[in-house]
Amino acid sequence: MQSKKLFLSSTLLFVLVSFPLVGSVGASSELWSQTYGGPDSETATSLIETSDGGFALSGGSLLVKADSFGVMEWNKTYPVPTGSLIETSDGGYAIAGGGSLAKLDLYGNLKWNQTYSGGSANSLIETSDGGYALAGPSDSLDSTGKTDFWLVKTDSNGVMEWNQTYGGPEVERAYSLVESSDGGFALAGERIVSLDNGYRAWRFWLVKTDENGNMVWNQTYGHANDGARSLVRTSDGGFALAGFTYIWDPATLGVGDYDFWLVKTDANGVMEWNQTYARADKDLAYALVETSDGGYALAGETYTETFSSEIQQDFWLVKTDGYGNVEWNQTYDGGRAYALVEASDGGYALAGGKNDDFWLVKTDEYGIPEFPSWTIIPLLITATLAAILFKKRLPKTSAHSFPKEP
Repeated sequence: MQSKKLFLSSTLLFVLVSFPLVGSVGASSELWSQTYGGPDSETATSLIETSDGGFALSGGSLLVKADSFGVMEWNKTYPVPTGSLIETSDGGYAIAGGGSLAKLDLYGNLKWNQTYSGGSANSLIETSDGGYALAGPSDSLDSTGKTDFWLVKTDSNGVMEWNQTYGGPEVERAYSLVESSDGGFALAGERIVSLDNGYRAWRFWLVKTDENGNMVWNQTYGHANDGARSLVRTSDGGFALAGFTYIWDPATLGVGDYDFWLVKTDANGVMEWNQTYARADKDLAYALVETSDGGYALAGETYTETFSSEIQQDFWLVKTDGYGNVEWNQTYDGGRAYALVEASDGGYALAGGKNDDFWLVKTDEYGIPEFPSWTIIPLLITATLAAILFKKRLPKTSAHSFPKEP
């Protein structure tokens, strides 16, 4: 009897101790997270979910391949920049950065690389004909530092087929590229425009080309200093651009804040709607995906500068419906998110930098953790054993053993 009491007390104690543990798991906004890095400062600027259910992330000159739980399988460094990463149709990878494009096999071994003069690649895609396209800012054209949008089209071996620049009298910088449904391309970024009051300001800029890179149309969006960083082709044939917009505050004599900004257009680049999202003093969106439910998810950084100039940067993930209305948002402690994917399980993965390392964060479909099975199973076993022991301690009765009424 004494041993049973001791066992029952132990199981009860385990249950009581486990509940705070479960609570602490639920308080986090991460399903899991992993950091990767070496002696150098590393920040991931590109992220993909791989065909085997894992993840690959790149930045600087480093590429990391991880399994579906973020456990690193291998990593490689390259003599060319790895700012933009894609998984190719043959199961390998391609990386681009600066004026370079490199093709890798399934394990990250270098197969070939090509260099192109004239600009620096911020975005890379595999095209429908099996080749590649790269976009970014052109090299500075004069001593003023003026740059244009720069687009390069290659064959499947990285041999350049053509390149084009797009721009006006001011500065233009391309950050994101997609192939359009007609075989042409769309590039998004920012441009400086001259205002009527004599000032100049940054605006979102979207350029649409045909399959040979000839400009078909372009559109400018904005009302203050605005910068587009990510572009997606939407399921209705239009486009969505994400970045940040400057919110002028007259109470502080023009010293304002930056908010996430999401712009939705039709197939001709005509704005249909736009939404801003604010959390702190500085909210800067760098990544955008159209989600499987027809909405959008934006990721970036959020932070407030204190009087001591200390900055606490956090990953910020915002989920919206198909019209940009916020459904939920989550922050993840520390770091700056540059890349985002909707994972095959319906959750999200974000990548960026934290404490000079790559940081990869995985969430569920609401940006919060699923209830971990490793806490559920011990609790069920404990509760079952406790119930069995408690039942054994009850007095045995039968249908005829009830006490008589007085």
